[in-house]
Amino acid sequence: MELLQQEKFIGRAFFVGQRLDLRAFEKGSRLMVSPLMVRAGPQGAAVLFRYGVVVLFGVNAVEETAFLDNIRGFVVQPFAAVESEEVDLVRAADDGIDGNHIQLSEFNLQRLQVVADVLAKSVVLGHYEAALAHTFDRIEPLATRLQAGARYMFQSRELLRHIGEVLLIQSKMVGRVEVSEKPELLWEQPQYERLFMRLEDEFELGERHMALERKLELVSRTAETLLELLQNRRTLRVEWYIVILIVVEIILTLYELWWH
Repeated sequence: MELLQQEKFIGRAFFVGQRLDLRAFEKGSRLMVSPLMVRAGPQGAAVLFRYGVVVLFGVNAVEETAFLDNIRGFVVQPFAAVESEEVDLVRAADDGIDGNHIQLSEFNLQRLQVVADVLAKSVVLGHYEAALAHTFDRIEPLATRLQAGARYMFQSRELLRHIGEVLLIQSKMVGRVEVSEKPELLWEQPQYERLFMRLEDEFELGERHMALERKLELVSRTAETLLELLQNRRTLRVEWYIVILIVVEIILTLYELWWH
């Protein structure tokens, strides 16, 4: 493969949608499996992940656009704004990181799979970090008003939506992407584990995942607390309505007894 003979090329990861249907590619010409790697352009390669990420190696802008257009029909729930991340891969004496350059002692398909796995997880974390930031911006003023003792005016539907967003992000990161898990390739070829660990540390996957989990927990706990306060307020209001009805009934009864 011509790509593996080059001294330097670019790798780009795109989070294109919620899921990617790979069945159409499994019967075609595959370079590797787990994760699935296919040809892209005359000399490039693409690594495809079921959770909606495409990682392209060694393709120019025209080939990149053509490939993404060709797979658009296999993207489930595509995103309007596609999150992307780019790195340079260079041939070097040893595997390592130098700034935005990933240095590899050898260009082979297995190493590209390891790089693709890290890039894919990084771009997914970037997407959900941005999404959670918007959720956090919406719910933070509610918590601030509650802390200041202000009268809380919010709807249970809005709070339930926040809780639902948090649970959805958690299920996608844990159930689909498995950010904290090692790629399947390492179980069969452990000689690439050192490269994976160095890339994982450089892209701070573990730290970013933990920070995201803490923010998710904070948003969820805040929304649940506000929802509980709202429900207690409604319960108290109903109790007051009942008391008022009882008082009115007593007054009417006394009125009838007085006149009759």
